[in-house]
Amino acid sequence: MARVRILLLGGTTEARELAPRLTALGFDVVSSLAGRVAEPVLPAGDVRIGGFGGSAGLAAYLRDEKVDAVVDATHPFAEHISANAYAAARDVGAHHLLLRRPGFILHPEFEVVPDVHHAAAAIEPGAHVFLTIGRQHVAAFAHVDARFLIRAIDPPTVLPHHHVLLLDRGPFALEDEVELMQRHGIDTLVTKDSGGSATAAKLDAAAQLGMRVIVIARPPVPEGADMIGEVEAAVDWAARLL
Repeated sequence: MARVRILLLGGTTEARELAPRLTALGFDVVSSLAGRVAEPVLPAGDVRIGGFGGSAGLAAYLRDEKVDAVVDATHPFAEHISANAYAAARDVGAHHLLLRRPGFILHPEFEVVPDVHHAAAAIEPGAHVFLTIGRQHVAAFAHVDARFLIRAIDPPTVLPHHHVLLLDRGPFALEDEVELMQRHGIDTLVTKDSGGSATAAKLDAAAQLGMRVIVIARPPVPEGADMIGEVEAAVDWAARLL
């Protein structure tokens, strides 16, 4: 009897936790990474790196590789990948699950904006900003009149004129975040509501220091998608396929 094949769209902590759990259940698992990080932390098992060419290309891959189910455990802000995954799975009749970790616990005084452009417009002139949004959308802040401490895994291609670039990967401890913000004279934190424990400490540090916090809200998920928030629940969902 052929093993059930799962395409696990990953790059997140949850995807790396899920891959060996699914393999242990007896699934044939291929983890797919978009390739946007130069040196990604690889999950256990078979790994595919690179895009598919939109929903049509992904659908063709699912057919060609006889994939039975797609588990989308990508970053909460990978909205295009998630939309393509849902559409492709629906087109070929494959099972589909969206694994999205819960968002951050936000203090009432935090300011929530819909996207990076609103976040850039909200920054006060002359502010000292800790920008932790990944590298892809830093260009939206290139012409903002402020000083930036930018933390990312890989260097952005476009940077603001006044900046310090810090290449680092979480998890980050609360005391280290407090020290970092104080050392750089930060008064404003701009971040995404990406959730997860690895980077949550920056929000607690900013609240502790009484600074302004601007949080970019998550994009919507595909309408109709079956979504859960925990790895254990994803394992249970997959087990029912057997």
